[in-house]
Amino acid sequence: MKLLLLGFGTVGQGFVQILRDKAHDLQARYDFAPRIVGVATRSRGILYCANGLDPAALLEAIKAGSLEHYPESAGLARDWSVERLISESGAEVLVDALPTDLVTGGASLPYAFAAIDAGMHLVFASKGAVAVGYDDLMRRSRAAGTRVLFEGSVMAGTPSLRLGMQALAGCTITAARGILNGTTNYILTAMEAGRSYADVLAEAQKLGYAEADPTADVDGWDAAGKAIIVSAALFGKPLALDQMDVHGISGLTAADIDAARASGERWKLIAHVTPEGGSVMPVRLPLSHPLANVSGTTNAITLTTDLLGDVTLIGAGAGGVQTGFAVLSDLIDLQRIIFKSAK
Repeated sequence: MKLLLLGFGTVGQGFVQILRDKAHDLQARYDFAPRIVGVATRSRGILYCANGLDPAALLEAIKAGSLEHYPESAGLARDWSVERLISESGAEVLVDALPTDLVTGGASLPYAFAAIDAGMHLVFASKGAVAVGYDDLMRRSRAAGTRVLFEGSVMAGTPSLRLGMQALAGCTITAARGILNGTTNYILTAMEAGRSYADVLAEAQKLGYAEADPTADVDGWDAAGKAIIVSAALFGKPLALDQMDVHGISGLTAADIDAARASGERWKLIAHVTPEGGSVMPVRLPLSHPLANVSGTTNAITLTTDLLGDVTLIGAGAGGVQTGFAVLSDLIDLQRIIFKSAK
């Protein structure tokens, strides 16, 4: 399986680290031997090699500052554009690990459409293009006979989408409620321990849980983007941000936290979607609710079904290796479904 990787930040590096460390195991257990033929970044270089790029050398190069540090080898090209990589690399799968843009989809969408036109399958680690362009992506991929997978766009490597789309096949899912943003969950957990919102936010920024501009997290937009994808995947109804009721946690006070505690409840920022619509807002949950006991940066989702009742999945919702695993799991699915059947 020949791969083209767009974006080589935390997630892209996490994915390549997995390929470096687990190559033998993946080959032995799954007959899976992916070959990265191209890597493109916005400002740290582009590489192409038909024979494949070495994962260890890629990681060493980016650690040194840019892909310019990748060693010379036969057939290596450094001056291709992303458009040329898509049209001429011969890659079978485009892996998108570019930064998220929930307004327009960013560069991810035109690259994805070009990749579909070139007959490539798509695996998204980022959520912008899927949240903004879900219908177009699916329509174009169906017409081209390709697949679009995006497990890593919601809860990193924790298989929240596979839970609903595969493991619970046969059930009717009527609702999904989840803690889909680790930054806000970390802040609320610390506030319940008596710390102020401002102090915890500053700490979250220092630890790398929150960006210098934390608006997307604390105002609920990151969770809303993930809720849009959950709605599209489970109900076939992608929402738009302006169709959702979105509120963040910045208005919660110590008094609010104390009042919930006195009532045996706990505040959580909950993304909620049904076939009728969706919302993101702080909610007081009883301590008996499984989502109420999810602490720190951990994410969780509860799916309400007709046959099993509520099913809750808890796990990591961010991280380079964790999201890189989601990319790996999507690729293994492609290996099983597409490439094996073609042999």
